[in-house]
Amino acid sequence: MNLSTPNSNDATLTFNRSKSVVPTSGLCSRCIDGCRGNCEVFRATFRGREVIYPGPFGEVTAGGDKNYPVDYSHLNIQGYAMGASGLPAGIEAGPDSAIFPAVSTETEYGWDIKVKMKAPIFTGALGSTEIARKNWEHFAVGAAISGVTLVCGENVCGIDPGLQLGRDNKIQKSPEMDRRIDIYRRYHTGYGELLVQMNVEDTRLGVAEYVIDKHGLETIELKWGQGAKCIGGEIKVNSIERAIELQRRGYIVTPDPSDPVIQAAYKDGAIKEFERHSRLGFVSEDGFMAEVERLRKLGFKRITLKTGAYGLRELAMAIKWGSMAKIDLLTIDGAPGGTGMSPWRMMEEWGVPSIYLHSAAQEFCMKLAERGERAPDIAFAGGFSSEDGVFKALALGAPFVKAVCMGRALMIPGMVGKNIADWMSKNDLPKTVSQYGSSVEEIFINYEAVKSQLGNGSAAELPLGALGIYSYADKLKVGLQQIMAGARRFNIGTISRSDLMSLTDECTRVTKIPYVMDAYRAEAEAILNGYGLNGRSEEKPVIASIARAR
Repeated sequence: MNLSTPNSNDATLTFNRSKSVVPTSGLCSRCIDGCRGNCEVFRATFRGREVIYPGPFGEVTAGGDKNYPVDYSHLNIQGYAMGASGLPAGIEAGPDSAIFPAVSTETEYGWDIKVKMKAPIFTGALGSTEIARKNWEHFAVGAAISGVTLVCGENVCGIDPGLQLGRDNKIQKSPEMDRRIDIYRRYHTGYGELLVQMNVEDTRLGVAEYVIDKHGLETIELKWGQGAKCIGGEIKVNSIERAIELQRRGYIVTPDPSDPVIQAAYKDGAIKEFERHSRLGFVSEDGFMAEVERLRKLGFKRITLKTGAYGLRELAMAIKWGSMAKIDLLTIDGAPGGTGMSPWRMMEEWGVPSIYLHSAAQEFCMKLAERGERAPDIAFAGGFSSEDGVFKALALGAPFVKAVCMGRALMIPGMVGKNIADWMSKNDLPKTVSQYGSSVEEIFINYEAVKSQLGNGSAAELPLGALGIYSYADKLKVGLQQIMAGARRFNIGTISRSDLMSLTDECTRVTKIPYVMDAYRAEAEAILNGYGLNGRSEEKPVIASIARAR
């Protein structure tokens, strides 16, 4: 099986000339002297490090496309013809009452002080990337009116052109952070929340102190990494003056804009952009516990942790230490990943793939539970985009997983909605959109629902990207209701691992989910042998006790 091919990909705007490609290297089987390109080796010959990243940088979202031996498509969802669990009070299990619109998709997370969401999804970290900055109004309002949590990512203050620092090099004013928080709060409906991530630079600049002292944010997120890469986050800037400014603020900037040789190359026009990198985080148990305690003393009600596609050691650290520190939510991000700011080959080849990492996470949480320890609430991330994937993640990680974190999938509707507004203003709607009409009311199926929720005045001012996210979230919610009803699960808390089956032996080995021909075989044999069944098989006692404790 060819899992991935290096040396050419649409993400890096590169391609092979030959139809025959060496699988291991990605090079054409015949490399001709005089070839006019455009594989990665060809392009890197004159553009060097620029080819590391997807492009055009800052204008695309790019996700790894490696074909792993096992992924979530190797799981299928069980359907049932009897029984129902989690029905609302007063509703009986019958065809006239237990209908799919009666399914509740609400969820909550938190150790003590809970956050409720209307659907078990929330955004990935929308931080210092240009995509996040220029689309923030669409993303933030969309998440707010959809009733889901919005994660404001790292380095927002650090790259703010209007950032003002005090003599202690701590933030005094960050207009960009102020803008981001104010936009979300203007439309917040009481479901979900806005939380801010911190990396090494954010901690040094005093981001936590700023967002709680000025804005009274209730939640802060520590970050160990993400599914797309194992190094610090990066952006690119095309001005040497801006590069020097970021370097002076303490960031790693490459190539070094203070180097006279680099300055000369920039003046010549050879160097057209600079990379701003965050530093690597180095964690220890004592350091982690101390930082959590420090943040609690600042007044944060909830502290969450985002970790990436590291191996089993770091996964165990996150779960065990998160339990000891009473972390409110642990988001576990699997490979591949990316929003377009990660090195492409790292996105393709680094880290533990999602289903492998998530299976181990559930196993580790169960080990704690069996010893009477409480694992933190969990969110899975890493390539989800549809309601079936959400259900599978909730089931695979049950009873610990409360939600799914989505990156590109929740960004794209914001950008599409924004572009529809632009196309409408120019009377240039593509046929894919104009087939439904030419006005907002005709094009967006959920416009009237949002108008009813917000009122005529607020709806008229709504950025269309936000309406796009609301429509996409509504699609996920309704689709999830239908799948849950088919599994006879009428609220999120009743979804279990028994609602899944593996389609391959290898998937069973990874996930411990029974092979399709073994799942429910004991119950089937009981029926064939004349034994009656009262409803469905019981879950393991330890899982039932976990549910009661929560």
